Amino acid sequence: MKIKEVRDLGVDELKQKNSELVEELFRLSIRHASEKVESTAMLSSLRKDIARIKTVLKEKEAVN
Repeated sequence: MKIKEVRDLGVDELKQKNSELVEELFRLSIRHASEKVESTAMLSSLRKDIARIKTVLKEKEAVN
């Protein structure tokens, strides 16, 4: 996700997207530990997306 896409989302949508990405990261990391994953770059991409979402959430909560 691009930062512009993240900033366009509302607080509730950001929280929902964050929980989805955390769950997906968990499943992918378990799969990575037990078998070969076709793209290990996906792990870092998910981590960065989660960090972007958390950053924007903090910014939006600080404004309110």
